[in-house]
Order: sequence, then C-alpha cells, then structure tokens
Amino acid sequence: MFEFDISMPLLTYHAAQLGIAFVLSLPIALNREFQDNGAGLRTFPLVTIASCAFMLVGMDVYKGSDAEARIMYGIITGMGFIGGGAIFKNKQGARGTATAAGLWNTGAIGISVAYGRYEIAIILSVVGFLILQFASPFKTDNKTCDTDPE
Repeated sequence: MFEFDISMPLLTYHAAQLGIAFVLSLPIALNREFQDNGAGLRTFPLVTIASCAFMLVGMDVYKGSDAEARIMYGIITGMGFIGGGAIFKNKQGARGTATAAGLWNTGAIGISVAYGRYEIAIILSVVGFLILQFASPFKTDNKTCDTDPE
C-alpha cells in the first residue's frame, strides 16, 4: 500500500518559499494588469511560483549535482519560450517586449527564492516594478502594434 510521509517542517518551509515568491511577483503582475498588457495577475505569480517549485524539487532530488543546474537551464529556456509568446510584431514595430522581459524576471525571482537568495529576489521585484511603472515616459520611440492589418 502507498504511504504518505509528509514532513510538516518541510511542508511549512516550502509553503513559505512559494508564498514569498508569490508576494514578490505581485508588484510586476499588478503593473502589467493595470497596463492591460495581456499577462497579469494570473500569469506572473504562476510563472514565479512554478519556477520556484521546479527549483525546490530539483534541489531536493538532485542536491547540488549537474542535474540541478540543468533544471535551472530548463526554467530559463522555458521563460524565453513563454516570453516569446507575449511579443507581437507587425510593420509598425513590436509590442509585448516589456511583458516578456517581466515574465523572464519573475522566473528569476522564483529561482532566487528557491535558493534562499531573497536579496536578489527583492531587488528583481523592486527594480522590475520601477522600470515597468516609470520608464515608459522616457522611451524615445513609443511604437505600438495594431491588431488590424493595413
């Protein structure tokens, strides 16, 4: 018979890690949600906690081996794939690159939290939010992508 052996201290630790990752993704998620840029309050936290969870499992199962590094590489590659889906391009330019970069950033937040590098995760969260929130007026080329073909 299959037996569940759940360690309450480990469950608490992992819940705290995922909770921290979730909270640190919220500033970026809220910015993207209020800017109405597709990905928002659902996508960014899911990316962050999934990245954190994959890394936590990999760290536990592979404990410092090369396989652990390959999980991180897989997360980084996956973030590029997800980010690529957020970018739309037409004759006038590209749209969604900031959202794609934000998704990649939140993946890095999740990995940082998994490794207990909270200082990095906090900096990524704060700087990511500040850039997305306040850098738009400083763009010299504010091209947008229309969905209607000319």
